[in-house]
Amino acid sequence: MDTGSTAWILAASAAVALMIPGLALFYGGMTAARSTLNMMMMVFGAVALTGVLWVLYGYSAVFGNSLGGRGLLGDPTEYLGLGQLMAPTPDATLPPMLVAAFQALFAAITVALVAGAVADRMKFGPWMVFSGLWVTLVYLPVAHWVFAFDAPDGSVTGGWIANQLKAIDFAGGTAVHINAGIAGLAVVLVLGRRLGWPRSPRPHNLPATVLGAGILWFGWFGFNAGSALAAGTAASVVFMTTFVAACASLLAWLVVEKLRDGHATTLGAASGLIAGLVAITPSCGAVSPIGAIVIGLIAGAVCPLAIGLKRRFGYDDALDVVGVHLVGGIIGTLLIGLLATDAAPNGRSGLFYGGGWELLGEQAVAAGSVMAYSFVVTLLIALVLHKTMGLRVDAETERAGVDLVLHSETAYDLGSAGAGEDDGSVVPASGAHHQKLVAPHTA
Repeated sequence: MDTGSTAWILAASAAVALMIPGLALFYGGMTAARSTLNMMMMVFGAVALTGVLWVLYGYSAVFGNSLGGRGLLGDPTEYLGLGQLMAPTPDATLPPMLVAAFQALFAAITVALVAGAVADRMKFGPWMVFSGLWVTLVYLPVAHWVFAFDAPDGSVTGGWIANQLKAIDFAGGTAVHINAGIAGLAVVLVLGRRLGWPRSPRPHNLPATVLGAGILWFGWFGFNAGSALAAGTAASVVFMTTFVAACASLLAWLVVEKLRDGHATTLGAASGLIAGLVAITPSCGAVSPIGAIVIGLIAGAVCPLAIGLKRRFGYDDALDVVGVHLVGGIIGTLLIGLLATDAAPNGRSGLFYGGGWELLGEQAVAAGSVMAYSFVVTLLIALVLHKTMGLRVDAETERAGVDLVLHSETAYDLGSAGAGEDDGSVVPASGAHHQKLVAPHTA
């Protein structure tokens, strides 16, 4: 057992866990004040449900022996309940349970990312049902394709993207960001636009959003560098490429804003930071620091332009999950085919380093396959839930705010004493009093 690497992955896992409140703050600050608690609930609720499903069958479906050896899905019963991982494995350098916990956080963060697309208008109960179905039917198969490698001795068969196609995805550009981004698009097509769209509520708490972005940046070092699964050169290179890509993307986003709108914004800085982190996630182990800067600059310049597509095509992606995670993930995945160098931990060269077109083709197939599968299955899940449970709140609830109606809470107490709080009674969820309480909070 490598105690140094074990300590590093424990620390990296804790950093990734901190991304959960980071994402809640990042998303929550960007919503209207009347729905910020609902957004935070969607993040934490999805994470909690995913954690339970991961122990029951999720880890096994990703890292179990591929059913039929086809590389499509791991055996969901092989590690049922994870009891087999409690004992140390003689030839393992890391405790198997630690690897399982690290990967559980990847699954949890991925489904939570989808929540940003549906802000302000989705029922909480159906969201939880959607989260469970989406993790089971979409995330687990795709993660098996990308993250499950064949055992060196041939005893375990992994996923087809990792082993047959041999595309590079160091930390989840396809399984996490492209997957969540295209899923967000599928759900909003079923859910429909918010009332008054495209005139949307402005972010109600930009300091919370910037703080959330900073926490996510911290956690991303654990997310990417921890994916080396060892404390050594690979993790160190990935740490640097992750840092510098985020820096370059933030700067590029601000330049685009200044040229396009005449001013650079704090929301743009936070969004540019996340776009760079998304783009470097698949490529952090494949490129040099200079390559990481190039990827960051491209992501920071393209993603703000991609966000404008939602108005052109008429889909209401509330918090720009499509424009940042889908587009950023595609950029980072495809640019591996151009900028990869065999001096980096992944050890392969792209077109610009003499490697030819082969790697670019592999990256394109990986990205396209994940997009196609995730979009179709997510669309089917959303349509079934829409027809059975109903996904969307009614118009009165949306106008009043989902926090008070669905959760009987408001994020901020702005001098509403005498409105029911002083005597411990519950504020009514509808009616004139409800409207009077919520209206001052509306961003």
